Amino acid sequence: MSDDIKNPSRRDFLKAGAAAGIGTALAGIGLPKAAEAHAKGEARTQFKVKPIDTVKVGFVGVGGMGSAHVQNYLNIDGVQVKAICDIVPAKVERAQNWVEKAGQPQPAGYSNGPTDFKRMCEKEDLDLVMTATPWEWHVPVCVAAMENGKHAVTEVPAAMSLEDCWKLVETAEKHGKHCQMMENCCYDRIELMTLNLVRRGLLGEILHAEAGYLHDVREVKFGKDGEGLWRRAWAQKLNGNLYPTHGLGPVAQCMNINRGDGFDYLVSLSTPARGLHEYAVEKFGPDSPQAQEKFVLGDVNTSLIKTKLGKTIILIHDTNLPRPYNRINLVQGTKGIAHKWPDRIYIEGRAVKAHEWDDFELFAAEFEHPLWKAIAAKGEGRGHGGMDYIEDYRLIWSLRHGEPLDQDVYDAAAWSAIVGASCASVAKKGAPIEIPDFTRGRWKTNPPLGIITA
Repeated sequence: MSDDIKNPSRRDFLKAGAAAGIGTALAGIGLPKAAEAHAKGEARTQFKVKPIDTVKVGFVGVGGMGSAHVQNYLNIDGVQVKAICDIVPAKVERAQNWVEKAGQPQPAGYSNGPTDFKRMCEKEDLDLVMTATPWEWHVPVCVAAMENGKHAVTEVPAAMSLEDCWKLVETAEKHGKHCQMMENCCYDRIELMTLNLVRRGLLGEILHAEAGYLHDVREVKFGKDGEGLWRRAWAQKLNGNLYPTHGLGPVAQCMNINRGDGFDYLVSLSTPARGLHEYAVEKFGPDSPQAQEKFVLGDVNTSLIKTKLGKTIILIHDTNLPRPYNRINLVQGTKGIAHKWPDRIYIEGRAVKAHEWDDFELFAAEFEHPLWKAIAAKGEGRGHGGMDYIEDYRLIWSLRHGEPLDQDVYDAAAWSAIVGASCASVAKKGAPIEIPDFTRGRWKTNPPLGIITA
């Protein structure tokens, strides 16, 4: 999309962006040879910068999730919101008003076309740029931020192709900037408690995990605003796991991915695509434009991931069928197993009854994660049960203390690489597809994520 496009309609902008992003995703979807061209780079894992006393932030995209992040940042010490960018001027003005009501100066506003974020990154004195735009804009915004000397963070997934995953990694390395994917599910209560149990050895050696994103979003995809303007387009072009990180992120931390182990390869299979078409016929009628759309995204995608050390992960994506919400989140070790949805746990030698599940709450007093205990109360009412606030808090804390981020650019790339790799495997009838080692071997010596706190 050229820089001279001015003030398109919101729908035209989102459609054009989706088309451009999908084309990029298809071009670099998941080729085993892709990693070879990037093997000579120098990984900068465990990367940190000098402490930043007051983190000056610019936002790109202040719709649903973007607005939530703005509100969170206004309630975290050491943050100044300096700039707001969105293609809808009214949303820019709304966010500016929030900032002023919080007692900060009015931030600069940018709403002059779809690529005005570039002008913001070039002009504004910022430490950090946060993007919560449609998926296809995550990489362009992050790259523009880092090339102009800003740290970058993005909503999930970070990238939709293996080549774009590499682009994030190599741009961060070249410019010495953080690039984090804001995976809030890593900060949910049971996920944090499970990580604490793993770190304390209660589950033994972790050998297997199961995770997923099982969420009926048919109504969202056919909505007249928000994600309905762009998300459905991906289901017309790609067939694989398009939203892997909510389930994968927490179990990847438990299994020390990029920090003692790494993804090796995956195989992936998809069911036929039925759900979106049947929904469109029932909701809008068999002769409606929606019912004439053709979808290729299989309603249920199942991927099996093998790690460098031989561990396994089952990962499921299911967003087009009627079902209650679930992320599965199962972690199996040599001494026990932790499971969410429903919340239950079994630890050999500590179970109330042999071979029977215990309630997670039996272990909460002793093994509640210290981060959750410290600041969960501050996140109440601030999105997704408080985990949105905790992820934003930890990012700012790390920047202000000059510490490595809980999830770095290598995690963003590895977790998001499942999109391209799964699509490639499905297209090749379930053939194994190598997942690039974005750390270039540093996973062997990187220390695991510790017991983080406030």
